[in-house]
Parts: sequence; structure tokens; C-alpha cells
Amino acid sequence: MPHRFVIADVFSERPFGGNQLAVFPEAEGLSDRAMQALAREFNFAETTFVLPPADPRHARRVRIFTPKTELPFAGHPTVGTAAVLAHLGLVEASAATTITLEEGIGPVAVEIRPGKAGIHCRFSVTQAVERPSAVPDRKAAAAVLSLPESAVLETWFAGIGPPFCFIHLAGNEAVDRAVLDRTLWSQKFAKAWAPNLYFFAGDVRPSGRLYVRMFAPALGIEEDPATGSGAATLAACLSERLSDRDGIFTWMIDQGIAMGRPSVIEASAEKSQGRIVKAMVGGYTVPIGEGEITVPLDR
Repeated sequence: MPHRFVIADVFSERPFGGNQLAVFPEAEGLSDRAMQALAREFNFAETTFVLPPADPRHARRVRIFTPKTELPFAGHPTVGTAAVLAHLGLVEASAATTITLEEGIGPVAVEIRPGKAGIHCRFSVTQAVERPSAVPDRKAAAAVLSLPESAVLETWFAGIGPPFCFIHLAGNEAVDRAVLDRTLWSQKFAKAWAPNLYFFAGDVRPSGRLYVRMFAPALGIEEDPATGSGAATLAACLSERLSDRDGIFTWMIDQGIAMGRPSVIEASAEKSQGRIVKAMVGGYTVPIGEGEITVPLDR
């Protein structure tokens, strides 16, 4: 049976930038096995499968697969899927509107706003940031990125949805020089609380600009051009450290530069009475193509 798909570039205002995403907007009838096989076939960082919602008040249910596994939540698939649904006219998007997508972590609100550069979407999540008591070793973090220990300013584990090992580096040049040592990653990080390496540099003050790369071999992603869930978690972590007890704090994040797929991500966190109550991530999506694929019955 043929199934329609749309390919979109997420967190980009131009085609062939940002993070590629394949969206199956009407995925009824596809088995778990078929979804995983299709995600492996497209071999993008993620592929999404859109289904009717369990709650009729919500727009759709979305399942997210990397080439290796299913994720409960991810940022660029959430933003990109909402944009594709709007592009196809499957959700209202003639003016600014908010829809709710059902994902593995629960309902996710997404604000959709048409614009000249494409469709702008911003999700917000209220889930608390997960943090273990363990802290990544700075020396091991530097070595796994093939950098000197002096290049690493700080490390920590955290996650909203997918878990990340955050590695704060001394400058953009260090971010660009990083090369994954797969042997050391297998020894030190593959079975850690977070095997996904999210490393960054830049201005960590509110309204600052950050420069990011992300390696996630455990998910089948050698390098991710744009990591929305990581951006949401980072904004929440940086906001927690501020002395301000109330407010919305925003950072602009550049990612994918080293890959030739530049992405621009807006990441914010809202504080109330000293607590993070919401994390938000947004950007533009450009649909670039669509087609059909026939899935064998034994899938």
C-alpha cells in the first residue's frame, strides 16, 4: 500500500539548510516494524509518523523514529511535523494558532505562524528537566571530542525527553575542532546516563548567541544539524542559574554549520518564583518535496 511522505528542512529559512525530516502525515496501517524500517531507509536524524489523536481535543498523535530507535520526544521533529501539517492544510494555519500534538512524553503545544520565510513553529513543554547526581568527567569529555582538557569549561547531564551530556567549551574554534573518538565513546559514554554529546560555546547570558554541535551515535546519528530537545534543555539549565526569579530568557543557537546545513534555533525558558515552568523552542521549516513509498505487506 502506498504511503505519502513529505521531506522538510527544519530550523532553516532556505531549502537545503537545517535538519532534514521525513513526515508521513497519514501513517495509519503502518506497523512498528514498518515505521522503524522506513526511518532506517530515509536515514535522516528522525522520521515522524502522524496518527489520529487519542484525545479528540488534540490535533494529532506523532511517533518519532531515528534510524535505530523510537524517541518519546524530539525538538526538530515536533517543529517540522507541525509545519508540514500546516503546509498540507491538515491543521489550521491561516493566522497564528496553537495545536497540541500527542507524543511519548505527553501533550506538546505547538504555536504555528505563517511567515515570508516559510512556516514558523514553536513548541513548549512543561516537563521538568531530568538531572542525575552523576557528573561527566571533564577529562573524559575532552578526550572523547579529541580536545585538550583545557578546552572544557564545564560538563553536566540533563534532559527533557532525550538525555544529553552537555559539554561547555572555551570557544567556537574548539567546537569546530571536535572529532568523536568512537572507541573512547564506547568505553566512557555509551552506557552513561546520557550517551548523546551536546557541546557548545558562546555567550551564556540571556539574549546571547550560542554555537553548538551534537553527536549521538547511540541513536544512529553521527552528527545532528539541529537538536531542538537539546536546545530546550540547555535554555532551561542556563535559566536555572540566573538570579532572576521571574521572566522569559532566550538564546539564539547556531548549529549544523560544520556540516554545511546551517540551522538557527530560538530557545527560551520561563521562570516563575525561581522555578522553570516552561521551555520553548522555535524556528522556520521549509517543505522541499513529497512523494509516495510502497511498504511491503510483511512489514
